[in-house]
Amino acid sequence: MTERIWTRRDFFRRTAVAGVVALGGPALLSACSSTSTGSGSTLQNARSAGTIKVGIANEAPYGFTDPNGTVTGESVEVGKAVLTALGINSIQATTVEFGSLIPALNARQFDMVTAGMFINPGRCANAAFSAPDYTAPTAFLVPTGNPKGVHTFDDVKVKNLRLAVLSGAVEQGYAQKSGIPDGQIQVFDTQNTLLQAVTSGRADAAALTNISLNDVVKKNPGAAVEVTSGFFPVIDGKQTVSAGAFVFRKGDDDFVNAFNAELKTLHDSGRWLTIAQPFGFNQDNVPKPDVTTQRLCAGD
Repeated sequence: MTERIWTRRDFFRRTAVAGVVALGGPALLSACSSTSTGSGSTLQNARSAGTIKVGIANEAPYGFTDPNGTVTGESVEVGKAVLTALGINSIQATTVEFGSLIPALNARQFDMVTAGMFINPGRCANAAFSAPDYTAPTAFLVPTGNPKGVHTFDDVKVKNLRLAVLSGAVEQGYAQKSGIPDGQIQVFDTQNTLLQAVTSGRADAAALTNISLNDVVKKNPGAAVEVTSGFFPVIDGKQTVSAGAFVFRKGDDDFVNAFNAELKTLHDSGRWLTIAQPFGFNQDNVPKPDVTTQRLCAGD
């Protein structure tokens, strides 16, 4: 079905800080400490304590500390909703470098990861993933009205358009493998410079995940731009579906199963979309039934 190719989450890394947050409350600085092993399972211990330690990477819009000191983000807020349904009413959030999340989880610095981490075979070998929480299709940032009719990389190639991409992100590779000549591809360092390239007319479109582009538009309400519908590029004959999920230690099967049941309820009820929309997610990010953890872990 799908082949898991590089994503920006393989490139982005963040510096470490630490924080503690009650559900919906402000973050309080604390030192990182080991989770309690207790006499029961991770889930039993968290239910008994009424709280659980989670790991984030301080990466918006997934899991981050906002200017008011509150730990929030799509993965954090969805995680809170699921954990509350499981009888765990507060979280203690510790921020570490993205690449250190799974090692820190396995070192028992926290008991789950709420950082929107993509599922791939390498990570599945070292940790257990929940059912997919969201998918991250590619989209284009275009001038309002999409005057050049950009919907796919083939449109960019055939119409000889100028495409802006983010340095270190996968869209440059997608564009090149779709046959777009390097002379049509412009590389920028930040999401804001992608926006500026489109609004100034230096680029006809900019490619990134729809999640990131929706977040850019939300933060720049006066910009005369819009985001196209999300899609999964077909590269080398295979669709590049990427999906993010919550991460647990191997062996915490009762926790993963209980979490998945409540996560499914959240998706089926439509409440997931209500929680996720403020962070740039929309209906395009709801995982399809054939996007499963098992297939993504296998690299199918």
